[in-house]
This record gives sequence, structure tokens and C-alpha cells, in this order.
Amino acid sequence: MTQDLDRTDRQLLRLLQKDGRTPNAELAEKAHISPATCHRRVQRLLGGGYVRDIRAQLDPAKLELATLAIVGVVLDRSTPDSFAAFEQAARDMPAVLDCYLVAGDFDYFIKIRVRDMADFNRLHAARLIALPGVRQTRTFFVMKEVVDNRALDI
Repeated sequence: MTQDLDRTDRQLLRLLQKDGRTPNAELAEKAHISPATCHRRVQRLLGGGYVRDIRAQLDPAKLELATLAIVGVVLDRSTPDSFAAFEQAARDMPAVLDCYLVAGDFDYFIKIRVRDMADFNRLHAARLIALPGVRQTRTFFVMKEVVDNRALDI
């Protein structure tokens, strides 16, 4: 389906990725197309699912959520039902920013933001180890975010 994207579509996607609030007239000018054409193309890209979401990227430190942890999770069983139960429980936990099913030593990696270590300890004791089917967790605390949420290279 990406073969349906021409150079202008890719330029519009890059611009939207950089700032999803860019007004249509400014997008059109930067992409060297008319505002009407720009609007139609953006609507087609949105309708085609190329853009999943447009939202603000918040500063975790200013919101007292500066502690970032990556938690490796091993389930006690590798069955479709145990995966589905774990995934639903992860979706229902507001502290979970991302959850990935992975190959290797862990079944899942989850990315969690909390205020501090004490906040993580409370979350770990009350929620993480109680997630369905969890046999083992291993937590990695992020010391420095070197690359975070980089725009896709299109």
C-alpha cells in the first residue's frame, strides 16, 4: 500500500509527524501544493490509516512522571488465552505506556512511567505481579532517554 504514496504524500506525512497542528494553508505551502489539494490528500491519508493519531507530546518531568521503567515479563503459559488475558490487563493499566509481545527470553516488554521509585514499588506490588499469568518480571530503570519517540523515516 505504501507504493500508493507519492513524494507529496510522504512530504505531508513528514510535516504532520513533525507538528500535527500545522494549519492546512501552511502544510500546502511547505508541500508546494494548493490548500484544496492539500486538504484532500491529508483526508485521504487519514482515511487510509497512514496517520493513527494526532496528539500533544507531554513533558513527563513537568507532570511528575519522570521515572521510566521497562519491565520484561515472562508468563507461566504460552497459550492464546494467557496472552489475551495479559494483554487486556496491560491495556487496562494507565501506567503502561507501551506493551510489546517479543521473541526471546521474555514474552512481553512493557514501558511504564511513574513519579519515583516508591511509586514504582507500589505499582509493582499491587498491580504488576498480579497481572494474569505472570511468572516472572525483570525491571530495567531508564537512566537517560537517548532517543524517544523518533519520527518514522519515510
